[in-house]
Amino acid sequence: MAARASVSRPGIAVGVRRARIRPSGIHVLHGAAGLVGLGLVASSGLPRDAAWLVALTAVILLGVPHGALDGAVAAPLLRPRWGRAWFPVFAVPYLGLAGGVLLAWQLAPLATLAAFLAISVLHFGTEDAGPGRPFEALVRGGLPVALPALLHPEATARVFAVVARVPMPDLPGWWSAAAWLWLALAAAWLLVGRPRPAVCAEMAVLGAAFLALPPLTAFTLYFIGLHAPRHMRALVRDPMKAPGIDTMPRAVRAALPIFALTLGLGAGLWPLYAAGAPDAVANLLTVTLRMLSALTVPHILLDHLAARSASP
Repeated sequence: MAARASVSRPGIAVGVRRARIRPSGIHVLHGAAGLVGLGLVASSGLPRDAAWLVALTAVILLGVPHGALDGAVAAPLLRPRWGRAWFPVFAVPYLGLAGGVLLAWQLAPLATLAAFLAISVLHFGTEDAGPGRPFEALVRGGLPVALPALLHPEATARVFAVVARVPMPDLPGWWSAAAWLWLALAAAWLLVGRPRPAVCAEMAVLGAAFLALPPLTAFTLYFIGLHAPRHMRALVRDPMKAPGIDTMPRAVRAALPIFALTLGLGAGLWPLYAAGAPDAVANLLTVTLRMLSALTVPHILLDHLAARSASP
């Protein structure tokens, strides 16, 4: 059954159908997600490089496409003013910001790592908690960043030594200190904030995953199992943010062109980083996480602009 909503932006009026996914489709999606999750959990028993390869493949194929919908978000913002020129108006600063982040990794890798983690907390928390809940957003967004530092500091340091390409026998002191501060804030929020049972259950499952699995595998489960599909479902349900994206199949199809472009950019970066990598898996880790960080900055800014445009 579908509901029809009429929405408007300055200079544009849109009639949008918001269709519910049929129960059979939901079962198929849940089944596929369960199989992917089981595969990731099983991969944690493989040698480190093989486990990294499985996790990175899942991040690229199932996680990166959610950011490829940014063009669908930008179009209704820019097309009323710029007409057919909206795409270069969107793409040039978007790619420029991403390129600036990639350059920052080269010039100041540890400072860029700190900024990337802080931005990730903001981005994950806002997506998970929703607007108007800053403390909850800090706690929930900090979970996938703080728990690896608390539970598996050596393994986490090995991952980010490869990404930053700097010696990292231990985690930086600022990361460990921030992780302990997060733990205190999370405990206070759980005791005083009285979060919803569903939120507590989600955090408990994530906590168990980060305890039992290697950091990269646990993060991948969070990224492709919660963060990316949550973002795509929010776009499908929002009749103003991306009017043309009203079903999950349409969201997937709309993401494919930009996703293909992203893969092409990653392929172009591959030889630039290959010379400093000990092997192909390490180079894939560097390229993937640096590109994720580079695309996250314009992705967050676009979300902010879209939210401001939608507010009365």
